[in-house]
Amino acid sequence: MNIFRFAGDMTHLISILVLLLKIYVTKSCSGVSLKTQELYALVFLTRYLDLFTVFISVYNTIMKLVFIASSLAIVWCMRMHRVVRRSYDRDLDTFRHYFLILASFILALLVHEKFTVQEIFWAFSIYLEALAILPQLVLLRRSGNVDNLTGQYVFFIGYSRKYL
Repeated sequence: MNIFRFAGDMTHLISILVLLLKIYVTKSCSGVSLKTQELYALVFLTRYLDLFTVFISVYNTIMKLVFIASSLAIVWCMRMHRVVRRSYDRDLDTFRHYFLILASFILALLVHEKFTVQEIFWAFSIYLEALAILPQLVLLRRSGNVDNLTGQYVFFIGYSRKYL
């Protein structure tokens, strides 16, 4: 196994755990961008389309399932959990994330290794992941208030990209 991939996976996993800790302990998602979380869910759903067709290793399969499940759980909490969803501030989270999706998809159609559905979606997920943090950064800039756990989440998500 590549040590850099493992380090990237672990720091990304830590960022997810920090965010889940923040949401479940404080029963609040204030300072967290739902749009960023939706983008990450889309990243993992499109990147891991091969989950049931290609087996690489148990570690790989487990990490794919963890990333998909955790990103969907965060989105679910922010949208549906009766207590947590009240703390979401729509007025601050106004980034037009659909433009990021469109730009990533167009880029994936133009720049990819081979022209297959799976490869296009893989490229799309790579491009979108590079941009997915933007709504979170804009929200933090607009709010002007970053709590400790949200700051740690952003740090670890950025740090995990360094390794990948």
